[in-house]
Amino acid sequence: MYQRIVILTGAGISAESGLRTFRAEDGLWEQHRIEDVATPEGYWRNPDLVHKFYNQRWQQLREGVEANPAHHALAKLEREFSGEVMLVTQNIDNLHEQAGNKQVLHMHGELVKGRCPKSQQVFPLVAPFGPDNLCTCCVMPQVLRPHVVWFGEMPFGLDRTYEALAKCDLFIAIGTSGTVYPAAGFVEQANQAGAETLEVNLAPTERYSQFDFHRQGKAGDEVPKVVELILDGQLLA
Repeated sequence: MYQRIVILTGAGISAESGLRTFRAEDGLWEQHRIEDVATPEGYWRNPDLVHKFYNQRWQQLREGVEANPAHHALAKLEREFSGEVMLVTQNIDNLHEQAGNKQVLHMHGELVKGRCPKSQQVFPLVAPFGPDNLCTCCVMPQVLRPHVVWFGEMPFGLDRTYEALAKCDLFIAIGTSGTVYPAAGFVEQANQAGAETLEVNLAPTERYSQFDFHRQGKAGDEVPKVVELILDGQLLA
């Protein structure tokens, strides 16, 4: 029976809730150059464009995008599993939290938060990004930037994640392409720790051969089955 589980979720789990993914053929990158909306330099050049880009995604979350069965299954696992569960997501949406997960490490930041560029203090996003959405931590209030990790910036929580991977006995990757580091290397870390590894995806990925087990299909169909197996004390083999 497993005791320490690390789960990585990617864009695929959110796509099933209707959120467009950055890397899909019809993804948001198709409308904008990465350099313009997802780099510090792009923000310095044209903050209005970057604000508009993230405000559109924030508004989409506020207009009724809902967690799907895969999100709810992972929340159930957190509530009912007797061991340790660490949920790491590459997604900047709040669908895991909507489903009920209390402990989520957002390695790429969170769309529902803004950050002071001077103090790095993080604030809940209660109004759209713009010149009037200011921090309350500075004597001269600063315009909040998206609390999102852009290209060239360091993902959050890597030390915690690597520590958990070094101790885990099960690693699960759900809805992620497995092509972008550092997350692409998580399965290698888990394998070195002697953990069993499972990939859940619509199609095999570049890291397919590095996983012990595979479940091909929608996360909303497969993840609830996996969670029930774990909670019943069964191995995934």
